[in-house]
Amino acid sequence: MTKTFLKFIKSDFSIIKERDPAARGFLEIILCYPGFQALVMHRISHALWNYKIPLLPRVLSQFTRLFTGIEIHPGAQIGRGVFIDHGMGVVIGETTQIGNRCLLYQGVTLGGTGKDHGKRHPTLEENVVVGAGAKVLGAITVGTNTRIGAGSVVVRNVDAHSTVVGIPGRVIHQSGVKINPLAHSALPDTEGKVIKNLMERIDLLENQLRVTSELLKKISNTQIPSNQSEIESQSLKDREIFEFLGEANEK
Repeated sequence: MTKTFLKFIKSDFSIIKERDPAARGFLEIILCYPGFQALVMHRISHALWNYKIPLLPRVLSQFTRLFTGIEIHPGAQIGRGVFIDHGMGVVIGETTQIGNRCLLYQGVTLGGTGKDHGKRHPTLEENVVVGAGAKVLGAITVGTNTRIGAGSVVVRNVDAHSTVVGIPGRVIHQSGVKINPLAHSALPDTEGKVIKNLMERIDLLENQLRVTSELLKKISNTQIPSNQSEIESQSLKDREIFEFLGEANEK
């Protein structure tokens, strides 16, 4: 039991040194990283929870919440090498399962959506990144190597190797390429692409409207010819109109 506990603590410590360039030393991580402190306390309260000890695990979790700003129910199952960065406002529900090497930022909620008993909180598989303020709700599964954008609300299962953004969360990218857990801000700008396409479409329509308007002006200035000279003049105008249309089509 003690060896397993120490292995978990060691992996939680190592992942901070690996992923946070601001971590400069052993004492700094122990004393100044609330995410690490909350996980250490959770490992203890979770062990007591598994031994069916009443009340004490919940008291420890509430003390941890008061001390770190991170609320983790003692029943939650958390794997090795999990990093809660900053951590203020993080809430992790009772039946939550978090895989190895997951990364959670401040304000993340892994919560339930109802009062049903049994499994009612999310499952995060390995190497999942959940951005600041994101909410993952219900008994859903978020696949391995998935990135959830900041402020997203996820209420449905997510396949592995996906990028999820929005309210409600939607998959905007999916691949088999392993993500960089620290590049949580490098999300595709889908709204920007849509706006760009709309602006290009508007420019095209405005150009076509301008061409049509100029053509109508030319036609409205045309008079019915009454003699040979007017016929020749009209033919010249017609040729100019056709040339104008040809140039407009080329544009």
